[in-house]
Amino acid sequence: MKQKLDCQNVLLDYRKTHLKKVFFIVLLVVSIIVFSSFAITVGPLEMTTKEAYQVVLHKVIPNLVSSPGECIENTVWFVRVPRVITSLVVGFSLAVAGAVMQPVLRNPMASPFTLGISSGAGFGAALAIILGKSIGSGSYHVVANAFFFSLLTSFAILLLSKRKGTTPEMMILIGIALSHLFTACTTVMQYFADSWATAEVVFWMVGSLSKGTWQTLKYMFPVALICIPFLIIKAWDLNSISAGDDAAKSLGVNVEKTRLILMIVASLVTSITICFTGTIGFIGLVAPHITRMIGGGDNRFVVPASGLVGALLLAISDIVAMNIIPPVVIPIGVMTSFMGVPLFIFLIVRMKRGSL
Repeated sequence: MKQKLDCQNVLLDYRKTHLKKVFFIVLLVVSIIVFSSFAITVGPLEMTTKEAYQVVLHKVIPNLVSSPGECIENTVWFVRVPRVITSLVVGFSLAVAGAVMQPVLRNPMASPFTLGISSGAGFGAALAIILGKSIGSGSYHVVANAFFFSLLTSFAILLLSKRKGTTPEMMILIGIALSHLFTACTTVMQYFADSWATAEVVFWMVGSLSKGTWQTLKYMFPVALICIPFLIIKAWDLNSISAGDDAAKSLGVNVEKTRLILMIVASLVTSITICFTGTIGFIGLVAPHITRMIGGGDNRFVVPASGLVGALLLAISDIVAMNIIPPVVIPIGVMTSFMGVPLFIFLIVRMKRGSL
């Protein structure tokens, strides 16, 4: 009888936890829709909410809805809508990458920012802007360099990690070391560069969603559409690795191969986003912790839910950045740091108390 009651209590707890997770995801989706819809209506150019939505409906069903005017139409469709979609794609991608890197490296501090991937991208961009050295050409020469060096940083970490006796903790330390190296190299170039080049590098490194256009989304969205579902599917392997290498191997998981593949895919989706937007910190670090605090540590839930949290955080950050000192738009990388630091300190305090 007692065993039957225990089973019923376990089943009841599981259903409550499952409903909590479902409610959390539904709340995130609804919040993203609400804030994204609101973001389309705000900006330096004044227009009514009706005019903003009229443009979107005109583009979707042109025969039924008329355009409110060329100026408003160009601003909404070619500036605001791509910017909002970019914020969602970038936020989702960075958060998923962080949610994967943390269990793979078994370190709560792991993220694209702390592993030096963002610093590598910044060094590549500075190399193209200041010295004119780039692997690409044309209007995307800075983007190509940022993408190449962000991936180069990832592969350097992975290559060094293949040395015998290297632990996941050592991979974090290697990433931090490379981050400081690239930051120092970038600073040296800025020190000897012309003022206009230095200003351009600084503008790139603080991050900006203004570079998000329909053209850049053609590169970002397909990569995210391929990589993110793959990472979500591999969430069961992440659960196994989180339990320890020996436990994962006993379940039939090739730990070294899985860790390598997951890091490569997570680095790829990170690189393709930050090469267009610049450095955006804390999203990949904070979003997974918020998700685990609310829904537990099952990566089958954490990975996709973290993406939704990251998309929501970046969408809210962008709205605040555009409206805190109008008509000036605060760089999104600065805004995520302002919002992320106190939030991260709060999470650390919760963790110390044993609540996380």
